[in-house]
Amino acid sequence: MLRLRRLLPTLLGCALVGACLAAAPALASHSEVTYFEGSTDLLQASSRPHAIAQLRHEGVHALRIELYWADVAPGAALATRPNFDATNPANYAWGEYDALIAEAQRLHWQVLLTVTSPVPRWATSNHKAPYVTRPDDKDFQEFMTAVGRHYASEVSVFSIWNEPNHPLYLQPQWNANGTPASPRIYRGLYQAGYAGLQAAGIANPTVLFGETAPTGYDSVKRLLRSEHSKALLHDVAPLEFLREALCLNARYKKASSCGPLSISGYAHHAYTLPAGPYYVPPERDDITIGSLSRLSSALDRAASAHAIPAHVPIYLTEFGVQSKPNKQLGVPVAQQAEFDAIAEHIAYNNSRVAAFSQYLLKDDPLGGAPGSSVHGGTVGFQTGLEFVSGAAKPLYAGWPVPLTVTKHGGGYSLWGLVRPATGATTLTVLVRLKGSSHYRTLSTVTTNSLGYWSLSSATRGQYWRVRWTSPEGARYEGPPIKAS
Repeated sequence: MLRLRRLLPTLLGCALVGACLAAAPALASHSEVTYFEGSTDLLQASSRPHAIAQLRHEGVHALRIELYWADVAPGAALATRPNFDATNPANYAWGEYDALIAEAQRLHWQVLLTVTSPVPRWATSNHKAPYVTRPDDKDFQEFMTAVGRHYASEVSVFSIWNEPNHPLYLQPQWNANGTPASPRIYRGLYQAGYAGLQAAGIANPTVLFGETAPTGYDSVKRLLRSEHSKALLHDVAPLEFLREALCLNARYKKASSCGPLSISGYAHHAYTLPAGPYYVPPERDDITIGSLSRLSSALDRAASAHAIPAHVPIYLTEFGVQSKPNKQLGVPVAQQAEFDAIAEHIAYNNSRVAAFSQYLLKDDPLGGAPGSSVHGGTVGFQTGLEFVSGAAKPLYAGWPVPLTVTKHGGGYSLWGLVRPATGATTLTVLVRLKGSSHYRTLSTVTTNSLGYWSLSSATRGQYWRVRWTSPEGARYEGPPIKAS
C-alpha cells in the first residue's frame, strides 16, 4: 500500500477558476551528484561511443564504475598467487577500465570507482567459484595500493565492495550457527582497502562504506531447521550488516575491541518494490527509498557510539525502478518514469543524501526470479532507460527532465529538474485536462542555478509534462505524468 507523503509546502487557497499559480516554494538548500552506471554498454569498446553520446544527451555528469578485481589481476584463474609486486599498477591489465575513465576525464565527469568481487582465485580462502569467499585482506590491501597509484588523479570517490551483504558478492554471509559472518569479513576488507589507498600516497582518501543491498535477514537460525545449508545463502539485512560491521549491538553499543572507522559516506542501494517509492518495508532493518530515515537514524546512533564520524552523508550509489517485462518486480513502463522521478525527489528532499544514481542505460536480458544468482542462475535488471533491444522507454525521455506531480489540498505541487542544464534556464510546463486530447501551457518556469524548479497549481489536470530546449537547440519533452 502506498504511503503518500507531502513533498512540497502547503498550497495556498485560490478562488479563481482555471489555472492558479502560486509562487514557487523554496527548494531544498543542497545539491546532489547523480551517478550513472552503464555497465557493459560503457565498458565495451564497440558500444561505448554510442552510449557516451546518449549519456551526454541525457545530461550525465558523473559515472559509477564497478572494478572487478579478477578482471585485471594477473593469473586470476590460478589457485596459487603468481610471483609479482601486487602494489605496482604496471602488473595489472586495466584494459577497458582505463579507456572509460580516460573518456570520463575528457568530458570532465566525476568518477565513483567501486572496487569489488569476483576476486582472483588465489585471493580466496577456498579457491572455489564464484571466487567471493573470504578474500584475503593483505592481498586486497596491496591491490588497492595499485588502484590508488593508478587512478588517484582520475577518481573522485572510491568505494569498497558492491553489496557485501549479498552472497553473490561476498561469502559466507552467515556462520554455521545462523549468526552474520559477512559484516566482519567486510570490515576487514574495508580497513585493508583504506590502508591500501593511504599506502598509495592518498593521505585522506574519500572512501564510501557499505554499498549495501536493500533487504535481508537479521538471523537465519530458525531457517536452518527447514532450509538447512541453503539458509546460509540469504542476504544479511542492511541495518543488521551495518551494526555488525561497526561492532555495534542491537542497542548500538560498540564493542571496546573495535576502534572507529574513517568513512567519507555510507553507500546504499535503496531499490524498492512494485508498490512504489513510498513503500516502507515492515522489516525494520530493510532500507528502501521510502524508508531512508532508518538509515539516517542508524548512522547518527553509530556516530554517537563513536564508531564512525558524525553527520556521515548518504550516497545512493545504485538505484533504478524495474519495469516490464520483468514479471516479479516490473511495473508498466509509463509508471517506471513516474516512480523514478518520485524516488529522486525523495532523495533530493533528504538533506543527508549527497548522491543519487541511475543503474543501467539498457536493460539486461531477462533472467530468473530474485535469488536465482546465488544458485548459479542469472538475475537480469530491467531498470534501464531502454529495452534490451535498444528501443527507448518513456524513462529515456523522462530521465533528463524528471517531473513529479503531487496532490496537495485542493491543488497540486510540481517539482522537477532540467538535468542537462548548466545553469538557470527556462522550461515550459504543460497540462492536459480531463476529457481533452491536447496539452496546453500551464506555466513557464525558471529553474535555479542547478536546474531544479517547483510550482504550485490549482489546475485539475489529468496528465502533465515538461518541454525544454537546450541552448544548442536540442529539444526535450518528458512523458505524460499523473498525479500521485
